[in-house]
Amino acid sequence: MKPQMTQASPAFVSHSAQTGSNYVIYADTPRDAAGPWNSVLLMDGDFFFDTAAAVARSLQAEGRIGPTALFGVGYGASFGKPGNFRGRDYTHTASAEEPSSGGADRFLAYLTDTLWPELAGRHPISAGRSVIAGHSLGSLLVLHALFQPRPFFGGALASAPSIWWDNRSILGRIASLRDAQDSLEGRLYLGCGADDSPSMTGDLVLMEGLLERRPFRGLQVHSELFQGKDHYNVVPFTVRDGLATLLN
Repeated sequence: MKPQMTQASPAFVSHSAQTGSNYVIYADTPRDAAGPWNSVLLMDGDFFFDTAAAVARSLQAEGRIGPTALFGVGYGASFGKPGNFRGRDYTHTASAEEPSSGGADRFLAYLTDTLWPELAGRHPISAGRSVIAGHSLGSLLVLHALFQPRPFFGGALASAPSIWWDNRSILGRIASLRDAQDSLEGRLYLGCGADDSPSMTGDLVLMEGLLERRPFRGLQVHSELFQGKDHYNVVPFTVRDGLATLLN
């Protein structure tokens, strides 16, 4: 079953000078908890924010993670509709499959240089306990954000990542970064449903193999395959396991 639009009301609208677009920002923050808080920036907030917020609240109630602020970054528009620019923002290379693609660098600059300072001005969030999270194409952006010479976010939650994009070019980028440096401080969580497409599960194995053969010193990698779950119903499980792993 495909995800439904988020029912939560946006906290505010943020304009990006980097991309020229407006973004709908959703927020779920701790009550009566002193900061600094953990912070999670979730891609495709229009669809996955409600699920992720419920999971984060449950983990906090169970004492598995500390006080955590969840921020969903969305467009206020459904997949494939005018105003939804995920095909542009989440892809690091241009491809004929999506005419507007290849804008991940600009979008990442927006997240780190514009949105993060705005969030930090509103809430007591900790840069040292930050996670960028996404599912599917949103996870491609997560991988792009992590595999930078000096990644801004300390944790990366990649649920069913679209490694297939542009002939798996993200794997080449990771290999090139490893050629340039042997260390990368960060934590990576990879999760996928065992009943996802053979392409998705197979590509995840390729990424795991690359990081095992040529590991980065300082990068902690955890990978999980969920039996009986597909591309859509795996989301609550990858988010729950991912946040518990990255924010413990």
